[in-house]
Amino acid sequence: MHPNSRPRITIVDDDLVTCELLCEVFTQEGFVTEFAQSPESALAAIDVTRPDVIVSDIRMRTSVDGFSLLARVRRDHPSTPIVLFTAFGSVETAIRAVKEGAFDYISKPFDIALLVSTVRRALAIQSPETPAQAEDNEDLPQDLTRHIVGRSPAILEVYKMVARVADSSASLVITGESGTGKELVARAIHQYGARHSQPFVAVNCGALTETLLESELFGHVRGSFTGAIANRRGVFEQAGAGTVFLDEIGETSAALQVKLLRVLQEHEVLPVGGSTPVPIHARVLAATNTDLQQLAATGAFRRDLLYRLNVITIHLPALRDRGEDLLFLISHFLRKYTPAGAPVPVLDEEAQRVLADYAWPGNVRELENTIERALTLSRGRVVTVDDLPPHIRAPRAAPPSVAGTTDPLGFFAGMPTIDEMERRYVLHVLQAVGGNRTQAAQVLGINRRTLYRMASRFKLEL
Repeated sequence: MHPNSRPRITIVDDDLVTCELLCEVFTQEGFVTEFAQSPESALAAIDVTRPDVIVSDIRMRTSVDGFSLLARVRRDHPSTPIVLFTAFGSVETAIRAVKEGAFDYISKPFDIALLVSTVRRALAIQSPETPAQAEDNEDLPQDLTRHIVGRSPAILEVYKMVARVADSSASLVITGESGTGKELVARAIHQYGARHSQPFVAVNCGALTETLLESELFGHVRGSFTGAIANRRGVFEQAGAGTVFLDEIGETSAALQVKLLRVLQEHEVLPVGGSTPVPIHARVLAATNTDLQQLAATGAFRRDLLYRLNVITIHLPALRDRGEDLLFLISHFLRKYTPAGAPVPVLDEEAQRVLADYAWPGNVRELENTIERALTLSRGRVVTVDDLPPHIRAPRAAPPSVAGTTDPLGFFAGMPTIDEMERRYVLHVLQAVGGNRTQAAQVLGINRRTLYRMASRFKLEL
């Protein structure tokens, strides 16, 4: 792009409303815009117009999808960055987008402001050099037995971090409350990385005594303690060139932390009772539900070990901070625990409301157990509130209304302006219809394009 010219952007989506909306947004941002409703027509136009950045949906009702477009552009116009978006966000899609050379990957419903800032970042670091070819992904595992599920912006950031660190050998710490899925993330990093053909070995550091944990980690030689009737390899040896996952690393003792530090520094272990160090080649991933920085400040965790482990941090959000993922997760667990070939039950409206109102202190693990229990107790194809645990279905106190008003939803709280009232009502309708843009537009009495403009003006996610 010439320094004095306006940047040129091409939008690719089979939905005309989305194309027109994004063209309008980027025109207001100073871009020269064009759109195509299929990857085939986009490719023909790109060869002529040579845009500075491309924004494309992944799934379209065409024979060619966004990934095929990405491959062609990476081959023919390698300096042109591509931002992909999709309504079907998953860790698999994020991994593929990153590995195949997309600049970034955004999940629908997207935040317009985030999309604009992402495009501007793509322009800022645009390089004329040809990037390295994407790695061959044919040997990546396709049938994962466990999945990270969700498509909220918070969990999408986790997907992208998994994609970026999977092939690294750097140690990392996964943080988050209990039940958020830290081991699932560790397994995804292993399974999508270069070590996926090697073992993944996990150990819960908080579940064993110090003596047993030391033997579990480093192994022992025969006769080193009572009951040691044979030599035993520890998890670092068992993992080979794979991955060792140390769950609840914050529960380890000071003495064991010293030994773990040596393992990370010297890449060798000394079995309990042994005299000859054994070289190790595994990558180390750790997880904790406590603040290791705070533990280090109080002396309960070694700072030097923290710095060795914490080369990269991935934080898992609590379920209460994942917004629209709740219903998505419920649907996933309903399918997971329904016998093969049987119709998948549904939740009635009251059960959905009760689950949405609950705070989920146990996070995704508690939700999964709740759905499994409900399906076990349900006597038909519809799960009702009576099938839920008593502590979840207990009625919650109604929120206090604004004094002197009949305003149970709090629309008038704080004496808002007309614009703020409009923003609150649009948000209320979107939440009431579960984010369905077509239904929201119908309820509001407007078309989808107007709804997109209002969402952009009020900085709401669609």
